[in-house]
Amino acid sequence: MTLEVLRQRTDTLRAEIGKAVLGQDEIIDLLLVALFARGHVLLEGPPGTAKTLLARSFSAALDLDFGRIQFTPDLMPGDVLGTSIFDFRTNEFNLTKGPVFSQVLLADEINRAPPKTQAALLQAMNERTVSIDGTDHSLGSEFIVVATQNPIEQQGTYPLPEAQLDRFLFKLMIDFPPEATEMAILRQHAAQPLESGLETATLSKVLDAAALAETRKLVDGIILKDDILAYILRLVRATRQNSEIAYGASTRAADALVSATRATAALNGRDFAIPDDVKRLFVPSLRHRIVLGPAAEIEGRSADQVLDNILNQIEAPR
Repeated sequence: MTLEVLRQRTDTLRAEIGKAVLGQDEIIDLLLVALFARGHVLLEGPPGTAKTLLARSFSAALDLDFGRIQFTPDLMPGDVLGTSIFDFRTNEFNLTKGPVFSQVLLADEINRAPPKTQAALLQAMNERTVSIDGTDHSLGSEFIVVATQNPIEQQGTYPLPEAQLDRFLFKLMIDFPPEATEMAILRQHAAQPLESGLETATLSKVLDAAALAETRKLVDGIILKDDILAYILRLVRATRQNSEIAYGASTRAADALVSATRATAALNGRDFAIPDDVKRLFVPSLRHRIVLGPAAEIEGRSADQVLDNILNQIEAPR
């Protein structure tokens, strides 16, 4: 497999997902970067902006097992991981696997579940393994979590702790589409039967587990030069020295940015990275990994604004 074949395969994936989700090209691109970089994605946006549809369309274009968890305040860890049930016929415990045992997991409205249930995903996301009754169960190398959350409603929600946010490669912000795109969405839906689930029913499966492994192997062959690594490190360390940030990004964040940069280079048909790759990925990779200080919050500054300011201050390699 060559980088040109990878680029063609990625273009096909983009086009297939784009049949169901209009006007989210950048978000789709970053979802694919996360897939090939072995990272998880958190989608955040107001209700009705196609967050769940995007995750379902992403899964529909992949020939991988799909699982979905609708997070609710009464959801228990066993509902996510599964549980061992005693079988009186055999006098043995049999594991009934939960929805986490899938290759693409949609964690819908993840901030509606209590912390102990959110924590059930920590090991799964970090190690792609879950422990049930003292036994480790592998989820496979293909396992990826696409989680959604609604930032508007606060009642009945539980903000994700920083430790879990750090497990997401990207936090992608989804907003309302432009008027022309919104009209195209209405036209598309007006021509379809009034039945849910039809948006993804016609999507073709483009990538299976074998092709995904082959693609990731190609991404693994992308080696970043020291000037790009040094640039990434300067940016991440700058978050720890900025007066507007109370807690800066971790070494894990720098490593995640490196992985995403390698995948982006490969998806663009290059066996090398350029500073623009890092600039494009810096904000979505770190916006959920920093904690703003009181001064920034009082002034109404957002994490994106503070990170953009750092990006403008740190000189990129030539």
